[in-house]
Amino acid sequence: MFIPIFDINERQNIPLHYATIGLIAANVAVFLLQMLVLGDNTEAGLALIPATFTGDLPRSEVIDIVPEWATLVTYSVLHADFWHLFGNMLFLWVFGDNVEDALGHIRFVVFYLLCAMAGGAAHILWDPDSVDRLIGASGGVAGIVAAYLVLHPRVRVWVLVLGKVPLRLPAFWIIGAWIVFQVAWALIEGDIAVAWWAHVGGIVAGVVLVLILRKPGTPLLDRGLAPEGVAPDPAGPAP
Repeated sequence: MFIPIFDINERQNIPLHYATIGLIAANVAVFLLQMLVLGDNTEAGLALIPATFTGDLPRSEVIDIVPEWATLVTYSVLHADFWHLFGNMLFLWVFGDNVEDALGHIRFVVFYLLCAMAGGAAHILWDPDSVDRLIGASGGVAGIVAAYLVLHPRVRVWVLVLGKVPLRLPAFWIIGAWIVFQVAWALIEGDIAVAWWAHVGGIVAGVVLVLILRKPGTPLLDRGLAPEGVAPDPAGPAP
């Protein structure tokens, strides 16, 4: 639908978004381990499988690596291939720093993990009997994208529409359209490769949690944003 490239949205509270960078590094490291070291049984032991999570299907001792509840988190650091990883990490890179700025480093990590868990839970509720593996960071990333919309709907973001046309558009339009797309496909699609309900679960969690976890005094909906879409200097205008 669209590929985010970058936004022009200066951070106001943190000099470096090292929690976002750390999450990206962790996902990349696990992916390299998947490709070079870990076998299929290890991936299956860390993936979220609804039927085993609900107890309808016993998990084999060979792949019983972590407690079943922990797969609500571990699934989110696994990826099917390079492009699956790249897409999720690109969204995390473009939108994550400003959400981290609004929440703080530690609460941002907690926020991300809770969104990933909400995405996994929504996927289980949608198809509790599924024996297919759920992997990918899209639940957590969807929460970050939704939180960015709540915080910065007016900030303009450079995107490639349909993967080809570069446009600079307000976040409200591009993220709003993206959310509508996720919900629409979740409602109309059947058993397909993309876990749309995990995206929806992450989106809902992101909207709710950013209201709870943001730093005191952090404005919502770009209140006080400069007309050109760049956050004003917190020190105010020069005398």
